[in-house]
Amino acid sequence: MSVFSVPDMSCGHCKATITEALEAIDDTVEINADMDAREIDVFSDAGDEAILAALSKAGYPATVKS
Repeated sequence: MSVFSVPDMSCGHCKATITEALEAIDDTVEINADMDAREIDVFSDAGDEAILAALSKAGYPATVKS
């Protein structure tokens, strides 16, 4: 699991878009979103770089927290 800070995530639509973007690179991805902290926990076989690229492409640039 990796934790990503996603500063532009603010609503359920954002979460849905992020989920769709990550499912496109890993159809078994699991995501837990903390809307207040603007963070997502991502359980995926895709590497952090692939996840960051997918988030950026979807319009949600992010950074790895851990």
